Amino acid sequence: MQQRLTPATAVLLTISPLLWAGNAVTGRLMAGQVPPMTLNFLRWAIAFVLLLPSTAWLLRPGSPLWPRWRRFTVLGLLGVGCYNALQYLALKTSTPLNVTLVAASMPAWMLGFGVLFFGQRLTLRHVVGALLSIAGVLVVLSRGDWDVLLQVRLVPGDFFVLVATAAWALYSWLLVRPGDPAEIRGDWAAFLAAQMVFGVAWSGLFAAGEWAAAPQHIAWGWPVLLALTYIAIGPAIVAYRCWGLGVQRAGPNIASFFSNLTPLFAAVLSTAFLGEAPRAFHAIAFALIVGGIVVTSRRA
Repeated sequence: MQQRLTPATAVLLTISPLLWAGNAVTGRLMAGQVPPMTLNFLRWAIAFVLLLPSTAWLLRPGSPLWPRWRRFTVLGLLGVGCYNALQYLALKTSTPLNVTLVAASMPAWMLGFGVLFFGQRLTLRHVVGALLSIAGVLVVLSRGDWDVLLQVRLVPGDFFVLVATAAWALYSWLLVRPGDPAEIRGDWAAFLAAQMVFGVAWSGLFAAGEWAAAPQHIAWGWPVLLALTYIAIGPAIVAYRCWGLGVQRAGPNIASFFSNLTPLFAAVLSTAFLGEAPRAFHAIAFALIVGGIVVTSRRA
């Protein structure tokens, strides 16, 4: 696995957080208009249809996808079915800024999974970078008041996004495992669509459970249609493409720290579209998160 961060790779790993920050803001705007699990299903169903003209060969009986269906079922569950659905669910009780800041715990999840399951060697700068990012998470969870941590009162959204972050960390490690058919691995659209084949099924199952559990409704209109178009093209297709390339080039550990740029972009977008201005403790959290990126990205 190549562990080198080039300017081009840094750009790729920056585009994804920017689009995902927009996804968090959009999810907040859609709260109350589209149920969270349904929003996730519609997003990926649209993205799959957009990719289908160039990836329809994956669905043929002799496709190399089917012998590897177990792997892509897991990737689809973690990256498509779980991560975004849990994020949209979290946004019902939390703000985009808080959701993205809590997700800054990803380096800790990434390091933990890497050491436990993927033979990753733990280095001092990875540990220091992870501790800085975790400190940023603690700052936002405490709202800048450390006494709050003693009470340990997390809103449901905080829990959902922590589970989502763990799922994404495992998904990112699985991305770099060898053994995928060359026809799929060598075609980015096919690789993403292979995950969507099963991911759309997972997200559809979760959406069906959502409608079966309680009455739901969708407030159809131009805002919903525009939101679906954005989250299907930007945070889904473009961001996943950039993230997959970035992870393959720089490795999961370094890439995970770039994901912590999402709160920076979420703060700006939340101020612009939601009127949720950052507070002083958010600035402290930002500084800690960026410090984690700098420390981890430095060459030994």
